[in-house]
Amino acid sequence: MLEDLKKFYKNKRIFITGNTGFKGSWLTMILNSFNSNLCGYSLNENFKPSMFELLNLKKKIKLIKGDVRNFQHLNKSINKFKPDIIFHLAAQSLVKKSYIDPLFTVSTNTGGSANILESCRLSKSLKSLIYITSDKCYENVEWIWGYRENDKLGGYDAYSSSKAAAENIFSAYLESFFKKKKLGAVSVRAGNVIGGGDWSENRIIPDVIKSIENKKKIIIRNPKSTRPWQHVLDPLLGYLILGMKAYNNNNFSGSYNFGPDNDAVLTVKDVVNQISKRLNIKKKNILFNNKKSKFKEANLLKLNCDKAKDRIRWCPKISSKMSIDLACDWYKSYFEKKNMTKVTELQIQKFLKKYEK
Repeated sequence: MLEDLKKFYKNKRIFITGNTGFKGSWLTMILNSFNSNLCGYSLNENFKPSMFELLNLKKKIKLIKGDVRNFQHLNKSINKFKPDIIFHLAAQSLVKKSYIDPLFTVSTNTGGSANILESCRLSKSLKSLIYITSDKCYENVEWIWGYRENDKLGGYDAYSSSKAAAENIFSAYLESFFKKKKLGAVSVRAGNVIGGGDWSENRIIPDVIKSIENKKKIIIRNPKSTRPWQHVLDPLLGYLILGMKAYNNNNFSGSYNFGPDNDAVLTVKDVVNQISKRLNIKKKNILFNNKKSKFKEANLLKLNCDKAKDRIRWCPKISSKMSIDLACDWYKSYFEKKNMTKVTELQIQKFLKKYEK
């Protein structure tokens, strides 16, 4: 599998929206190791430190500063680069921020995604589209079993509903336009992705890391909530496999879930306890806040990933506990002022070896 991916992606022209973000930076690192020809399209990274800047990724990708909500600029950029493949990751990705700025959330996640789809419809060079949304696109009734790709979409907040809308628009373009050409188009849904280099707000590991960095008490919300935790490299590998399988082949078009196995479900408290052990954090510095949030937050959300396992032979390779340890080790290296490009490359190469056969 690994050699097939390396051979396929070598010299491919790949356009990545949201390349300066957490997932986008890891994806850029992987594709750079495959010797792809990369072009990124994104806003300035707001988080400091920025993983994109920390890894000096501007030397590994042609960078275009732009907003996916600006169709004319986006479409012109895509036409000029003439990509073979597009990975669409650009989004407003935080639930809490969607309560603060719902219009920006909807216009980016829904309007910006529609702009991508329209540019793909007009493109003459494109062979496959990987359209990233979220597990929160499902109308979550907190089943104990995982959601399948054909389950009902919806949401109770601007973030979730905008992702559901983005999926509906994707489905419309797929049925109306993409199935009439050889373009392979897939939407991919993953959630609770963790790993080094994420400094987003209101996410467990980044919140712990920032508290350590600022020498403040660590305050944890919803300690009893359960989540299926997965390392960023697992779903990214699934996206890459689909990019190859769907290339000029719409037989693989459609939606796919990417999540960890059922034994990867841990409570927030379990995760924090493991982080504290890995990073030697004293328990007195951790405070659990059991107060109910004023924002609606799910207590349980799982995905059924049988389709990805059956159709493209993908399966998660990193356990939830190993995912947490890998993320902690990355941040520990950052605190120790190590060469983070080398640290990240090493984690990627060790992961990819799992797919050598």
